[in-house]
Amino acid sequence: MQYISTRGGIAPISFTQAVMMGLADDGGLLLPVAIPEISADTVAQWRGLSYPELAFAVLSRFIDDIPTDDLRELVAKSYSTFNHREIVPLVKQGDAHILELFHGPTLAFKDVALQFLGNVFEYLLKKSGGRMNILGATSGDTGSAAIYGVRGKERINIFILHPYKRVSPIQELQMTTVTDANVFNLAVRGTFDDGQAIVKTIFNDLSFKEKHQLGAINSINWARIVAQVVYYVYAALKLTGSEGVTKVDFSVPTGNFGDIFAGFVARRMLPAQIRRLILATNENNLLTRFVLNGDYSLGQVRQTSSPSMDIQLASNFERYLYYLNGEDPNRTRQDMERFAAVGNLQFDELAQERVRADFASRSVNEEETKDTIRDFYQQHDYVLDPHTAVGVKAGLTAREPGVPMICLATAHPAKFGEAVRRAIGHEPELPTSLAGLAGKETRCEVMAAEVGAVQEFVERHAL
Repeated sequence: MQYISTRGGIAPISFTQAVMMGLADDGGLLLPVAIPEISADTVAQWRGLSYPELAFAVLSRFIDDIPTDDLRELVAKSYSTFNHREIVPLVKQGDAHILELFHGPTLAFKDVALQFLGNVFEYLLKKSGGRMNILGATSGDTGSAAIYGVRGKERINIFILHPYKRVSPIQELQMTTVTDANVFNLAVRGTFDDGQAIVKTIFNDLSFKEKHQLGAINSINWARIVAQVVYYVYAALKLTGSEGVTKVDFSVPTGNFGDIFAGFVARRMLPAQIRRLILATNENNLLTRFVLNGDYSLGQVRQTSSPSMDIQLASNFERYLYYLNGEDPNRTRQDMERFAAVGNLQFDELAQERVRADFASRSVNEEETKDTIRDFYQQHDYVLDPHTAVGVKAGLTAREPGVPMICLATAHPAKFGEAVRRAIGHEPELPTSLAGLAGKETRCEVMAAEVGAVQEFVERHAL
């Protein structure tokens, strides 16, 4: 499988080259030259596989330059750190099927991809004898998952930017209490969008990127996306093929477009099993405005109880735009240059029809989020975190009789205890992995949201 840029400025490269490149050298995002559609015979073979077995089967369709035995070992190692035997259990609660993606080391869905990516990085660097300085921005969960994926690993330093005092206290502690010598936490005085813009600017400085062997762990790295494709396939095959169920819908809380883009890829692979993708946003509704009105324009970031979605610039939107533009890299590059210049893109009715064939969408406000957590707890004795509640509200609103609605549970509710307390009157019980964080030593640098400040810090501390 070869990989190309959404902007058409690089020659096709292999999967391992794509992993190490992160952001394409022309400023675009990397994609496979084709998304494989899975035959009915293969679907039948995949049914009943364990999660690691299915992960190997799916990833093998996109990775052909890592030996089979090595890839199988990388997958097994990555999911051995999860605390549930099913890795991502699917549990029915009322009219929703909750896909629990929070059983990894940091209790968030990002672990599913970042445990794998961290192991791939280590594997490739060991083979090449090289080094890497990972640079990434987080709106909450990516940072801790990335840190836990590479902490203590040889040949790797990691620099994570998070928006100062704009993540939950637990999210902050999960990052800043990791004091391994190869981990650097940077709190920037601004929003996640500011941090992500800084990271992209630094990656586009090709001489700096090459000098310090920068690596990407944000969902701009294709390995993040393809690892997340697996759980859509897993859940869809769990529910289809028996008891008259032929297709399922997914509701996905998203701000950065990465998780739902993984769903878009899975839907292309399994068009007979995956019917609709419901794109759920909080009050930062850039993506909902795009789906419903063809309006992709920047707004002011609003701070909510679901901070990982407090985003007004969706990093993975360019990947979908490439397909919306008929896989035309020149048009995609022009669109992204226009957006960078004026802060908005408008789409005509024909384009909007194509978007609505791929996605439905709903924005869920703060009051609805709180009410959903409360009502779901009262009805089912099941606690949702606020991000998952956004997805559940949007999904159940859009649900149609006879079609299972799978709602992605993206984080353990204990990571957002204050939001849960406001909804149900008490905080959820802290898992053991979170209970002792408050008393631990922390290490973090607070700095201005400026490219120069971050670049100078990386320069001083890079391998």
